[in-house]
Amino acid sequence: MNDAGATGGEPVAEDLSEPVLPGRGASDYERYLRTDELLSLQKTPEEWEHRDELLFQTVHQSSELWLKLAWTEAEEATRLLDEHDVAPALRLLRRATECMRTVHALLDMLEQMSPWEYTRWVRPLLGHGSGFDSPGFNGVRRVSPALGEAFHRLRRAEGLALAELYRRGREFEDLYQLAELLTEWDERVTFWRARHYQVVSRIIGDEVVGTQGTPVELLGGLIKRRLYPELWRVRNELTSLAQAQAGGDSPVPGHGR
Repeated sequence: MNDAGATGGEPVAEDLSEPVLPGRGASDYERYLRTDELLSLQKTPEEWEHRDELLFQTVHQSSELWLKLAWTEAEEATRLLDEHDVAPALRLLRRATECMRTVHALLDMLEQMSPWEYTRWVRPLLGHGSGFDSPGFNGVRRVSPALGEAFHRLRRAEGLALAELYRRGREFEDLYQLAELLTEWDERVTFWRARHYQVVSRIIGDEVVGTQGTPVELLGGLIKRRLYPELWRVRNELTSLAQAQAGGDSPVPGHGR
């Protein structure tokens, strides 16, 4: 079947400039990405108390999108691990850690705000809004325990202690890679907490109270929290084992740090 007219002439070329998808927008690009809605989510210039509101909303709204992608991929990776489908889970976890790297970089933009202008004009507009209420970061926190449990179930099914898995990594490459990706996921979350604390300290100070009455110094304390502390403790165990096998009970000065 072709697009020839009833008179048997040449096929009529499709007009590719016209949108074919349903929805609002002058083009299929705008309709698929729903740019009308997306770009209407920020205050208009007429609504600004200060022009940095656009910067603040852009950073936080885009961060929420990346965090949503991060926890969604981590959650799907968990499901795959529960089905013993490790290879595609590894791919999704790599994607999730890259999402956290992107969110980390977005925070750099907030340091382009003047501490005085932010504190005087923008901060009062936030009400009781706080990063503790972030749906994206709370999603990351929600899915992370199940992800760790899925890993440990696979490890235990192989009869492996965590240190043994690291010592025999080449025999269990997928599990080893999974352990390292969980460590990186944990590390990226920690980096985000640390960067967030530094940005807040730089803009409003580190001896003040946040918008929900929480001291900023509390954010600094959260940096020490680990999602998977056992994956960090095993490094100490491996170092001790390596030193014992080498015939020494203490590190060689300047090495093994």
